[in-house]
Amino acid sequence: MSVEVDFMVTPDLPPSRRSHLENLAVSTVEAALKAEGRDTESCEVSVLYTDDCFIADLNQQYRGVSGPTDVLSFALCDMESEVDRQEVPGLPIMLGDIVISLETAARQAESEGKTEDQELRLLLAHGALHLLAYDHDEPEREAVMWEKQARILRAFEKE
Repeated sequence: MSVEVDFMVTPDLPPSRRSHLENLAVSTVEAALKAEGRDTESCEVSVLYTDDCFIADLNQQYRGVSGPTDVLSFALCDMESEVDRQEVPGLPIMLGDIVISLETAARQAESEGKTEDQELRLLLAHGALHLLAYDHDEPEREAVMWEKQARILRAFEKE
């Protein structure tokens, strides 16, 4: 599986923190794809860790919502479309991008009594499920998405 992890944060993160965040992204997104029966070798996902300022700009531009948010997902293909789900041998399915504000994630972790890693795993799983066409725009769909999210996260509870 190809999970590309990029950083656009201020201040710069030390290499050990970058490496840890990259491993967190790869393992969580891979777990989400496997939980949904996706061939992880045939999928590509980009993860961008950023700050509140950058994600607030994206939130305003793409959702019309002022202020920062924790996670945004930008699907590059419609996983509900038969055409977009077809695999071309040798080429990955480019699922899309997950953007996470490290600042918002840290605040949420603190306010909910979780570790930052637990919060980041939640946001990564949430973002990956959005790329796989899950949503929480209606109560029934929300219940399905939350259950799938919880199932993905249970695999990491022993950490």
